[in-house]
Amino acid sequence: MQKSQNKPPAVRSAVAAKPSFFGDIIAELKKVTWPTRGEIQKLTVMVLVVAFSVGLVLGALDYGLSFLVDKFLLK
Repeated sequence: MQKSQNKPPAVRSAVAAKPSFFGDIIAELKKVTWPTRGEIQKLTVMVLVVAFSVGLVLGALDYGLSFLVDKFLLK
């Protein structure tokens, strides 16, 4: 007890704050609602479908605009 009283106030507050910091992290992690395996699978499929769809649309736009530039501007 006397050792902590001999330290400067800044050191004492850092030592006292460290367990509180990790305790706060654990308390916040206990509040998290984790998704179930089914939700993860459903959302993963949704992300893959959206990414594939956007890739197709952007690829089609790129192909179409490249065709138009080659046909009308570079000819």
